[in-house]
Amino acid sequence: MKRTLWLEDGTSFVGTAFGASVETIGEVVFQTGMTGYQEMLSDPSYCDQLIVLTNPLIGNYGVNREDFETTVPMAKGLIVKEVCDTPSNFRSTATLHDTLKRFNIPGLAGVDTRMLTRHLRSLGVMRGVMVDGDSTWETVKHRFDVLLPTNQVERVSTKRAYVSTGSGPRIALIDFGAKLGIMRELVKRDCEVVVLPHDVTAEEVMRYEPDGVMLSNGPGDPKDVPTALPLIERLMPTLPIFGICLGHQLIALASGANTFKLPFGHRGANHPVVELETGAVTITSQNHGYAVDEASLATTGLVVTHRAVNDGTVEGVKHLNHPTFSVQYHPEAAPGPYDANDLFDRFMQLVQENKQKVGI
Repeated sequence: MKRTLWLEDGTSFVGTAFGASVETIGEVVFQTGMTGYQEMLSDPSYCDQLIVLTNPLIGNYGVNREDFETTVPMAKGLIVKEVCDTPSNFRSTATLHDTLKRFNIPGLAGVDTRMLTRHLRSLGVMRGVMVDGDSTWETVKHRFDVLLPTNQVERVSTKRAYVSTGSGPRIALIDFGAKLGIMRELVKRDCEVVVLPHDVTAEEVMRYEPDGVMLSNGPGDPKDVPTALPLIERLMPTLPIFGICLGHQLIALASGANTFKLPFGHRGANHPVVELETGAVTITSQNHGYAVDEASLATTGLVVTHRAVNDGTVEGVKHLNHPTFSVQYHPEAAPGPYDANDLFDRFMQLVQENKQKVGI
């Protein structure tokens, strides 16, 4: 079936439909990872987005039960150059086409994803509509009159608290759209993980008597999650806090800094990041459209610890007076190397040091 992607500037890309047969609208973004399409598709941070994959062949190793980052993917669509209908991998249990149909997500194949990516790099990410059959700009332009929702975090966050047991430190994981990879890393370190909704209060967190707090990744603009700021502000002097991606941005906002939208974001698995203290460069996995404004950090108590090599934006901060640190990238993603995995060990060390300090 013929399927067309229309961008809000009137540009169109015509290809072949796969996945679900539904019309969709969302923000069109590109992802440069060579592998990991299942993890990308199921990453809650892609809520309401149409994902353009720059690798030309997608679906060749199928989909399996183990590699999902959430139980119900919230991406609005998938756009590829070529989709493989006959995957070959011993772990595969389904094709990409069948998986998209299962979760009611439309796919578009046979388009020039290189051209589309260059278009988005030149003009910035923008909204897009995918429609089936014949269409013209005149027949679709009215669809852009509808504003995209801003409640993505509310929709992807857990609605009630739940616990993953362990015999180590008790960690409160605030779920703004947490990837399961974060939970896996904490469980691997024998933590007892209490997963809490995005709008939990500081008083509710403290009732669980946690030894530390993780602020997860999540979708959308950090300024659309104002309830998180008093939570973080209240907890920072009390407990060790580690923030990832959206959690990193929320720490900055709670400290009085500012964030801004990047032209086309950082989405890929090979973004180099330098740690300023050591000069070590880490290859990181990233998925974000917003960044912390470095100029706004001056009076916040936060200092920059990591910087993106490609564009110089802030990739990590730590607080000078509180046991709080964060990174913009995903240390749990392990895009090939395990360079960034040690950040969870640093957090565990901070938790132990704080327990000794308060005499627990």
